[in-house]
Amino acid sequence: MGLRNEYEVESHSTDPEKVPLPAYGGLTSDPEKGPTSAYVDEAPAVPGEVFVTGDTLYARMQRTVSKFGVEPRGIERVPENERTDTNLRKVGTMWLSANMVVSSFAIGALAIPVFSLGFVDSLLTIFFINCLGITPVAFFSTFGPRFGLRQMVLSRYFFGFYGVKIIACFNVLACVGWSAVNVIVGAQLINAVNTNVPGYAGIIIIAAATWLVTVFGYKVVHHYEAWSWIPSTIIFLIVLGEFAHSGQFSNLPMQVGTSEAGSILSFAASVFGFATGWTSYAADYTVYQPVNVSRVKTFAWTWGGLIIPLAFTEMLGLAVATATINNQDYANGYDQSGIGGLLAAVLFPPLGRFGQFCLIILALSIIANNCPNIYSLTFSLQLMTHYTQAVPRFIWTFIGTLVYCAIAIPGYSHFESVLENFMLLIGYWLAIYEGISLTEHFIFKKRVYDIAIWNSPALLPPGAAAVLAFCFGVFGAVMGMAQVWFIGPIGRRIGTPGYGGDVGFELAFAFSAIAMCVLRTFEKRHFGR
Repeated sequence: MGLRNEYEVESHSTDPEKVPLPAYGGLTSDPEKGPTSAYVDEAPAVPGEVFVTGDTLYARMQRTVSKFGVEPRGIERVPENERTDTNLRKVGTMWLSANMVVSSFAIGALAIPVFSLGFVDSLLTIFFINCLGITPVAFFSTFGPRFGLRQMVLSRYFFGFYGVKIIACFNVLACVGWSAVNVIVGAQLINAVNTNVPGYAGIIIIAAATWLVTVFGYKVVHHYEAWSWIPSTIIFLIVLGEFAHSGQFSNLPMQVGTSEAGSILSFAASVFGFATGWTSYAADYTVYQPVNVSRVKTFAWTWGGLIIPLAFTEMLGLAVATATINNQDYANGYDQSGIGGLLAAVLFPPLGRFGQFCLIILALSIIANNCPNIYSLTFSLQLMTHYTQAVPRFIWTFIGTLVYCAIAIPGYSHFESVLENFMLLIGYWLAIYEGISLTEHFIFKKRVYDIAIWNSPALLPPGAAAVLAFCFGVFGAVMGMAQVWFIGPIGRRIGTPGYGGDVGFELAFAFSAIAMCVLRTFEKRHFGR
């Protein structure tokens, strides 16, 4: 029971064999075999139970789809004897593929037309902020093998059984919203190649392909991501070669003074938000790794799998965007069709039809980017209540796909910029999540976890301190943000008047972490857990 190698089990640990598991939903539980219901929301689960036993509709559906290779497990803990995925390379390629995509290229390109930065200062910002943003992702990836819990379920140890539902709501918004934004970008690339393909058709094509991968679950997602980075990398290398050959690169000088400081901070916020956005999914993709796998190697493969594509694609996007200053064709392409037009300006004149083919491949790279969004979305939905947990993961995958398509299709031509600005706005929650969870882990948990209580509301932290700290974090984000919709009072004091400088992520993290230190001290003293 529990793990004793890297995370020690607390002395008050509850042995599931000694604690009677209550009947749930009219079904009985066996203390030796675990619960016999199709789902359990209020009782500790015994490792080894796959939750597909019995003759309920849920169990019958799970057994049926399992015959076709669909992963039946939802938020239930993966027992040690099922953690047999020993290939750590797949952890690296998972993140390599998810970020070797046109969306990452677009983040780097923002530095020139949106933030009016120079080349060198943008390059340094991309590298160092990405290093900072991906570190929490790599850190929490090491929790998957140790706990066998998905990231949102693991978050019960930080936010409590009920408080984590708030976090799951934000994660659902992030998964659905970014999936919609990404699929719009992919559809625009397809439309740039062939205007006879309407936006909704491109959205449906990419979404259907994404669903086909994610519906099967963990193994198929990893298999797809193990190879999908290769064609994307080849195309980006072609973009690099053609752009270098064109001679259109401009080493734009950096600015000075308050305007430079504000622009750097705002661009850094965009880079950080994109890089650290995977934190809320991190452990989802290592839960089938053996319990004794090296934490250092897990961290290194995740970190390397993230930094290589993020730094490469964003720096490439930055370099290509410099041409929009002195070359009218590049400027017109970006103004008319965004990133699709910018890439078309690089590829179409020298390569013709082959350049169009390259753009289609980059459009399909969105599949690799959206797979983690849709796969992890299902766990946040199941975490909401025992009613949503009663719906199998593969069904939630289908429902999630329909929802983000319903957002993306009208958004393609009506409110794409509004949608993207909204997604940047809610991205601050990730800094709050990190501030609270890291504080709880290092200061209050002190790396000591009782794994048996992951599904026990009465034994997990109450969550009141975390929820209140989350509110303080929101206050910090509002004070420091500098977005299209709103500029906070602190953000307004940085940079150019009317634009400000974004320090929302920094203040969100600081406010939530400090509030958590104070509030959790009182909560733990009062409740003892």
